[in-house]
Amino acid sequence: MWHNYHSVTSLEEAVQILAKEKEKARIVAGATDLILEIERNVRRGIETLIDITRVPNLDQIVLDEDEVIHLGPMVTHNHCVASKLLHERAFPLVAAAWEVGAPQIRNRGTVAGNLITASPANDTIPPLMALDAKVTLLSARGERVVPLREFYKGVRQTVMEADELMVDISFPAMRANQRGTFIKLGLRKAQAISVVNAAVLLTFAEDDSKPVAERRIERAAITLGAVTPIICHAEQAEQALVGKTLSEEVIEEVSRLAQQSAHPIDDVRSSADYRYEMVRVCVARCLRQIAQGVETQAVPSDPVLLWGKDYDGHAPAFDHSVQHQRQDEIVTTVNGKEYRVRGASHKTLLRFIREDIGLTGTKEGCAEGECGACTVFLDGMAVMSCLVPAPRAHGAEIVTIEGLAQGEQLHPVQRTFIEEGAVQCGYCTPGFLMSAAKLLEEKPHPSREDVQWAISGNLCRCTGYYSIVRAIEKAAQLVHE
Repeated sequence: MWHNYHSVTSLEEAVQILAKEKEKARIVAGATDLILEIERNVRRGIETLIDITRVPNLDQIVLDEDEVIHLGPMVTHNHCVASKLLHERAFPLVAAAWEVGAPQIRNRGTVAGNLITASPANDTIPPLMALDAKVTLLSARGERVVPLREFYKGVRQTVMEADELMVDISFPAMRANQRGTFIKLGLRKAQAISVVNAAVLLTFAEDDSKPVAERRIERAAITLGAVTPIICHAEQAEQALVGKTLSEEVIEEVSRLAQQSAHPIDDVRSSADYRYEMVRVCVARCLRQIAQGVETQAVPSDPVLLWGKDYDGHAPAFDHSVQHQRQDEIVTTVNGKEYRVRGASHKTLLRFIREDIGLTGTKEGCAEGECGACTVFLDGMAVMSCLVPAPRAHGAEIVTIEGLAQGEQLHPVQRTFIEEGAVQCGYCTPGFLMSAAKLLEEKPHPSREDVQWAISGNLCRCTGYYSIVRAIEKAAQLVHE
């Protein structure tokens, strides 16, 4: 694991460390991919992590005077899902962000990190490429802007140099005569890597007196994910849409043409033949949704974030930089009690909580962010603690399953889990309880769909979901009695 951990207070400080350490250093924003890459030896020789989560104002989503949207390097997927601006002016990105992982992953994972990981199956790359995005890279040598279409060199390969930091993602805001969406095909509704995904952005003639399906298309962007080494435009299909309307015949023709840009492979998630056929299906679904004007129904208007009522989407800033080496002290507050721990700076937050704080209610089920058994609250939001570096706990407020009850008084979800028999083997239970408690804090009157989305990042291997859902719904009623 890493030896040095820097919590910086400015981007300038971050690039200075990168300039010195180069290949031996990595930036920590969400770290949801980075932790796994280090533990699996995909990223070798990493000695220094540079945490930028405490730098203020890096999680901003703004529209400038030129009608260009800017995303800071700390903008998470849930920031996108929660953004009214993006819902109105960049919906394909919102639809893609909503498909990433589960609420706990979306609370940490950043859009910049998703782009840098450079997997052809990553969800936010196709919509941003369709939106003609650019990325700004900063180093001690200066700043450069790279169009996203020129950013990738191959599978998990980009043009970024070892001393560069992505500081901005920008793209033109969608205009009134533009419509777009994103569709992902995975093996399940949450926590799934794309088998195929597609983004579509259409520019129509300015005349808005006609229904969308009858308006002439002036320009089209269709981008495909998980079917080529680098996410690509379906150029023949794009050209075939120009001058046409979204009739069923055109949709069928364009969807078949989109297949010509796909060169899928066989892997554990799908055969190449299936992927090839699903390109046609996904593009057709995108076009039909736009034609029918229903594309925005893919994302709830009030989505579950697991932010609760107090978290405002911003991590608490530091007033000075902090460096942690293995024996340096981590000072943190867990369940309202201050702890001072040495010798844990090389660990994950999950191991820190269990091994050094001694609170073993938080479970390790997969250590890959797949099962949700390790869910805790970090500065107010629900996260997978197995994917958070332990030094992030320095100066933070953490709540674990042991902190849900008030003395001898159980939290309502703890009571109803017992009453409804929602506790079976019990291993996954702490994670479910944490997600449920944060949901009820955020939405005192959740719908059945809200409950299902809230626990989409938690796996029950005993298949006890019906009793779990009933218990959460019953807890919501108890809160208001």
